[in-house]
Amino acid sequence: MEKAAISEPNTTAKNPLGYQPIGKLLRSFALPAIISCLVNSIYNIVDQIFIGQGVGYLGNAATTISFPIMTVLAAFATLVGTGGSAYAALKLGEKKEEAAQKTLNNVLVLGLILSAAIMVVGLLALDPMLRMLGATEASLPYAHDYAFVILLGTPFSIISIALSNMARTDGSPNLSMYSILIGAVLNTILDPVYIFVLHWGVTGAAIATITSQLISTIVLTVYFARKGKSMQFHKKYMRLSGRVCKMTFMLGISSFVTQVVACVMQVVMNNTLVYYGNQSAVGGDVALSAMGIVMKVAMILASACIGIGIGAQPILGFNRGARQPKRIKQTYVMAAWISTAVVSVAGLLCQLFPEQILNLFGSEDANFTAFAIKAMHIALIGIFCSGFQIVSTSYFQATGQPLKATILSMLRQMLLLIPMMLIMPLFFGLDGVLFAFPIADIGSAVIVAFFMVYEMKKLNRWIRQEDEGQLIMADI
Repeated sequence: MEKAAISEPNTTAKNPLGYQPIGKLLRSFALPAIISCLVNSIYNIVDQIFIGQGVGYLGNAATTISFPIMTVLAAFATLVGTGGSAYAALKLGEKKEEAAQKTLNNVLVLGLILSAAIMVVGLLALDPMLRMLGATEASLPYAHDYAFVILLGTPFSIISIALSNMARTDGSPNLSMYSILIGAVLNTILDPVYIFVLHWGVTGAAIATITSQLISTIVLTVYFARKGKSMQFHKKYMRLSGRVCKMTFMLGISSFVTQVVACVMQVVMNNTLVYYGNQSAVGGDVALSAMGIVMKVAMILASACIGIGIGAQPILGFNRGARQPKRIKQTYVMAAWISTAVVSVAGLLCQLFPEQILNLFGSEDANFTAFAIKAMHIALIGIFCSGFQIVSTSYFQATGQPLKATILSMLRQMLLLIPMMLIMPLFFGLDGVLFAFPIADIGSAVIVAFFMVYEMKKLNRWIRQEDEGQLIMADI
């Protein structure tokens, strides 16, 4: 017993997550994660920009309609990737490397199984699904061409995201960033070639996206096959473990719920925009296209906060497993402040320069521009709240509290935003859809604050107990 007591801190000390300054750790883990999330968002933004320039607003409407499909793919990818990453971090903090190895291999197998199922179901029900997502007779052909290719590339979408999460937990955040960055650069090069040179339209944009995700998948697969630090692919660990699968799903369910609820929100928003847009001078397809662009901009703003939350997760999870409450609290507080500052500055830029931002997505008529500017001004008023909420959800997920993480994941969109989007237009028409967003942002931030105040009190009690225990040991 004495040997175990002596060796435990030494083992923890070998992992920088247990002893390096939190600021340095957060910078080294969050910065690559932020870049990865931004680049992941840029996949869709680049498509939207080039489609807007080369196809027009119906092409942009098609990507908006297809976006829930991509969100579902991301939901399953984060279910296994974020959940597996959180569980592996806890196991590494407990010095159980074999369990972490098994988690990585189970994540790969689960990702492949889910990919096959989603691809088959999606392709068989494509056109009815697109109509449900808000496609009109004018936009359906474009949406079909785009979504068909995206579904064919489902395995690359899911595996690239899942393994990217695992690489961060394995202590290689830069690799995670580079794998996605390489894909994004390739996507940016291929988009104009396929759209303007080969005249493949929205199909070309989708092919460019899938090719990029394929490259990311190859880079990450080679890493875990040959160079993984604490985790590598091994055939003996690929047999699915009930315990690992259960914990992966439990810890990843909040991220999954966030994405699924975002998908439901997108469906409700698309149909509401078309319905009330057709009753106004704006028009349904114009409202759908304009709001789609605003949501892509909001996604970029949120992705910076998601990157900070993802970067903080290995630090939080490891120190939870290593029982170091001071480092847990310091990580959360620092991440919450930084994410709030970043998203507030970015949100202010959107309020001050909306037309310049919107012009990147193509020149449309005055009706489109006027509504898009109005949508950006109103819908993004409460965006400054998102940083605090995202980091708080990541905190509960990383520290093994999946129920709270799931509740907070559902809070903004399922419990507030979707009901508001259904109720507000009854009184304010198309403008009601826009005002639903700041109401949901600010309302959910207040509720999340109650959760975190209680959590900080618990952490403070734990810190006091640890300090008192150290004092007693010092006296002895």
